[in-house]
Amino acid sequence: MRWPALLRLSPRWAPYVFISPFLILFAVFGVFPLLFSLYLAFQSWEPTSGLDAMEFVGLANFAFAVQDEWFWKSLKNTLWLALAAGVPQHLVAIPLAVFIHTSFKRLRDGVAGAYFLPYITSTVAIAIMFSSLFSKDFGLINAALQAAFGLEPIDWLDRPENIKPAVAFIVFWRYLGFNLVLYLAALQTIPKDLYEAATMDGAGRLQQFFHITLPSLKPMIFFGVTLSVIGGLQLFEEPFILTGGNGGPDQAGLTSAVYLYRMAFDFNDFGGASAMSWLLFVAVALMTWLTNRAFKPRT
Repeated sequence: MRWPALLRLSPRWAPYVFISPFLILFAVFGVFPLLFSLYLAFQSWEPTSGLDAMEFVGLANFAFAVQDEWFWKSLKNTLWLALAAGVPQHLVAIPLAVFIHTSFKRLRDGVAGAYFLPYITSTVAIAIMFSSLFSKDFGLINAALQAAFGLEPIDWLDRPENIKPAVAFIVFWRYLGFNLVLYLAALQTIPKDLYEAATMDGAGRLQQFFHITLPSLKPMIFFGVTLSVIGGLQLFEEPFILTGGNGGPDQAGLTSAVYLYRMAFDFNDFGGASAMSWLLFVAVALMTWLTNRAFKPRT
């Protein structure tokens, strides 16, 4: 049989062959780590000892995670940061998107791009930059506060009560542009006839915002809030870099993702880290369900 005949694909199998690279990569880097993590959650394993050192311990890792004070503290820190950074993102992004949509015509894309820039910038670069900005003695933030309000220099990164607000501000600044782009896209789908009819009926801008804009944005708000919840509960890079990877003083900046990393790579307890990761998955699923319930239409 000649080579061209061997290379000829049957129409029935051609689609599967063409998508096979994605399926193979997804199986290797997506499905396998997920299943292996679930398997590890029931094992006691120190990776330096090899795969043969795995020991089945049942639910012991989950019991340890539930009784671990650091795990609960990291979860509380994560929820605090998710709310403190996530809620203001949408409260600011929605009116800001409306302002840009109505005030900028030709320059709208450029203004939106400027706000979107922090989102596509390297998280590590952003965290390092803010480490300098939050410096107690030489940071520009303290210099600005001192010049504007006469405040004494604030120790942002070495005081437990200041670490979480600093991290929340960075997360808010970085993801504001992402939500802004979402709402700008949704605003362009609202028919102009609704605003024209409301104007003819005597409705002001504020009335149009609450009775036309917000109800029309509800599906996008649900989408954006859901992404913020999921992303907020997986917060890792910003607190990890700002606190040097150890959570900072009194573990005030220790998020669940940072603690999982420390459990696995600092304490060499991959079984406990895997169990905690699945508990975090349950927390993310629960918060997502509550978000869905909150936005569900009332009957």
